[in-house]
Amino acid sequence: MSNDPIGDMITRIRNAQMRRRNSVSTPGSKLRGRVLEVLKSEGFIRGYTTTEHASGRTEFEVELKYFDGQPVIKSIDRVSKPGRRVYASVDTLPHVMNGLGIAIVSTPKGVMADHEARSLNVGGEVLCTVF
Repeated sequence: MSNDPIGDMITRIRNAQMRRRNSVSTPGSKLRGRVLEVLKSEGFIRGYTTTEHASGRTEFEVELKYFDGQPVIKSIDRVSKPGRRVYASVDTLPHVMNGLGIAIVSTPKGVMADHEARSLNVGGEVLCTVF
C-alpha cells in the first residue's frame, strides 16, 4: 500500500527506464490516468493501456519511449508530496529547463502541463516536473 500513488508511479517509470524496459505496469486510478494522459500528449511516453482485473482493480500498462537507445524522459521528479504540498499561482508556475521540460499541474480545470495552465490563466498543485 502506497501513501503517495503519483510518487510510486514516477518511481516505477524511472526504475523501468534504468533497466531499459519497454513497458511498466502500475495500479490504476483517475489521477494516475490523467498524469499519464499529459505525458502521452507531450510525447514523453508512447501510450498506455488499461487492464481490468476480475477483482475489480484496474492496472495501467505504460509503454516507455526511447530515442537512439536513450530514454526520452531524462528526469522525472515529484514536487508536491503528501507531507508538503506545493501550490503555484499562474505567475509562479515553474519553467522546467527553460521550457524544454514540463511541470504537470493539477488545476481546478483538470490535470495539465504548465504551458496549458498559463494559457488558461490558472494555477494549482505542482505534481511533478519532467524533462
